[in-house]
Order: sequence, then structure tokens, then C-alpha cells
Amino acid sequence: MIVSMIQFVFEFPEVGNIKDKRRIVKSLKEKLIKKFHVTAAEVDLQESLRFTQIGAAIISNSATFGESVMQKVLKFAEDEVPGRLHNVEIHSENY
Repeated sequence: MIVSMIQFVFEFPEVGNIKDKRRIVKSLKEKLIKKFHVTAAEVDLQESLRFTQIGAAIISNSATFGESVMQKVLKFAEDEVPGRLHNVEIHSENY
């Protein structure tokens, strides 16, 4: 079993309050889950107004497949979210 994961930080310089940030984050997570069939969550920086850290994962039998899905997740997030992307990490682990 191969678990492929992505983790990235978004900066929202234009967000005025925590409610707006949470709306953006919730929308992104729901879209990632629906479009790519991954598990997604806000894994850190929940109380920060300007930053959020998102993690997503998929289980498959191929690291190549899993990492290609994570690349698509990254591209989608870059195109969909109004913010700056920081600290992207993609990797797979064999269990």
C-alpha cells in the first residue's frame, strides 16, 4: 500500500477576517475531495488570519500514480485559491 501526500501553505494577504479565510479553506477542501477523491484537511495555522496549511493524501498501489494526483491537486489549488502558495511538499510512503 502506497500513501501519497501533499502539504502546502497558503497566504491570504487580502482576507479581512477569519470567517472569510475559513470559507475559502472549506471550499478548497470540499473541491479537492470531490474532484480528486483524496482526503484533505487544514492541518495547521487554523487560528492565523493570513495563513493556512493544507494536507491531502491518497492511497494507491503506485507511487507514480499517487504523486501524479498530488501534482494535479497542486495545480488545481494554485488556479482556484486567491492567495500565495508556500512550502509545497509531495512524497509517498510504502506501508
